Amino acid sequence: MRSVSVIIPTFNRAMKTARAVASVLYQTFADYEIIVVDDGSQDATEEVMRQFGRRFRYIVHPHNRGVSAARNRGIRESESPWIAFLDSDDYWLPTKLDAQMAFFRNHPEALICQTDEVWIRNGRFANPKKRHEKPSGEIFVPSLRLCLISPSAVMLRRSLLEEVGLFDENLPVCEDYDLWLRIACRHPVYLIQDRLIVKEGGHPDQLSSRYRGMDRFRIQTILKVMESGHLNRAQRQAALKELSLKCRIYGMGCIKRGKEEEGERYLRWASGGAQPAVNSEPGAQRGSLLNAELGTRNAELSAEGRSRESGGGSRG
Repeated sequence: MRSVSVIIPTFNRAMKTARAVASVLYQTFADYEIIVVDDGSQDATEEVMRQFGRRFRYIVHPHNRGVSAARNRGIRESESPWIAFLDSDDYWLPTKLDAQMAFFRNHPEALICQTDEVWIRNGRFANPKKRHEKPSGEIFVPSLRLCLISPSAVMLRRSLLEEVGLFDENLPVCEDYDLWLRIACRHPVYLIQDRLIVKEGGHPDQLSSRYRGMDRFRIQTILKVMESGHLNRAQRQAALKELSLKCRIYGMGCIKRGKEEEGERYLRWASGGAQPAVNSEPGAQRGSLLNAELGTRNAELSAEGRSRESGGGSRG
């Protein structure tokens, strides 16, 4: 059994997938297996992959099932105690696996870590904004605002996925945000500050470029983690605050795009108002929870405001 299973999902990215596989083969750490899951590609991916011979496992989905299903298939087919993900449009620098295995040897209590990364956007190097800087340790609260973990940067123990579950195949996007929140609310996520992966963005086949209004999936994810029973009081309060904000932002965006009914519904949710009788939006089954929680949150904020006005409190 190899120490690390490297899982690469792909769909119609023949040449980029070959680059990703090559970046694994060039690793200074050699005790790994590579599992490429072709999620129904209709290009030359299978033909291009033949150049690597038997140095990897190639699994094919007859039809496109989505990146979560592809990653999960790779996880289920793998055997190693450690799992690393690599998106097919990204690639690793040669010491990536070595650095992470050394980190885990020095921190045996750790279950997951990620490295820092180099960004390339539209063929040019890009500097991440300050809000994209990756924290280390207890990162649940900052991760609510935006996804601060990159799949291609992660290595984790298999037992961690056995504890929290795999990628949610019902989410067409934000599936990584969902998994990272489920992990980060229970365990520290550590950062190796070396930039050991290269992430490419700006190309039209990225999932994030095909879905508008992605906050509605983040709203669904936050509701799900709130229902899990794993949040402490501080985490729950932070989740409620972010939930209200995302409902408000998404609702206002809907109204600007001419979707007044949908927008008004999310704005009512943001203020703790009643859920309409008919609702087909993602997370609709959680509407009662949303109404009750946001109503409570807004009442708490009003009380805090009155306390500050009377000099009895301070802003946290």
